Order: sequence, then structure tokens, then C-alpha cells
Amino acid sequence: MNLLLDTHVFLWWDSRNKALNAEAGAPIADPANQVFVSAASIWEIAIKRRLNKLDFRGSAAAAIAANGFRELPVLPIDAEHAGDLAWQHNDPFDRMLVAQAKRLSFTLVTADASIRSYPHVAQLWAG
Repeated sequence: MNLLLDTHVFLWWDSRNKALNAEAGAPIADPANQVFVSAASIWEIAIKRRLNKLDFRGSAAAAIAANGFRELPVLPIDAEHAGDLAWQHNDPFDRMLVAQAKRLSFTLVTADASIRSYPHVAQLWAG
């Protein structure tokens, strides 16, 4: 299975935060699954860190590799799909993750209720 981690799920995994439930943690840990983190999440982390809304030390990009995950670049087609989503959600990072998961048929691992309301992408609840 191909999993795309929402930004907060990536942060929970990286910090071993107990907020990540076992139902989501087990597939992330399963070596049979491919786990991806979007460049959009790294951008979101950098912005929130700069605004002092997030305490994350070190390189988020390096943390992807350190956790055995794969990088997922943002492509122009992803940007078009994110902008065209018929979904009332204003967070551009969430819209990008949904667009990428939908285009690639990945399961989006999230604990965001707003994303949960989007029915057109496979999801794994992490909260």
C-alpha cells in the first residue's frame, strides 16, 4: 500500500507522539508499505517554524530519509488539481495533499476532520 502522511502525522511519527493511533502507526511501520511525505508538508513545516507556530528542530527533509520515508515532489499537475478541487477547504497544504493522494491513488493518513469530509480519496484515520 502507498501511504501519504499528512503533515501532523509525519510530525507525530517523527517525535513518537502518542496522538498517532495504533491503527495508523502499524501500516506506517510495515516495511511492505511505501510511505511518502509531500514537499508541501516540508514547506508547511518551514513556514510554521518561521512564524513560531511550530517547534521542529533540524531538517524536515532529512527527517524523511531518517524515518525511511520517500519524498513526494509537487508537480504542476498537482497544483492544477489542488486549485480545481470542488471542496470548500481553504488550507492550501491540505488541498495539495488531497490532490496528490487522489492523483496517485495513495491512502492519505490524517487526523484532520476537514480532510475526512472529502470523500474522493482513500484515507486512514490517525487520531
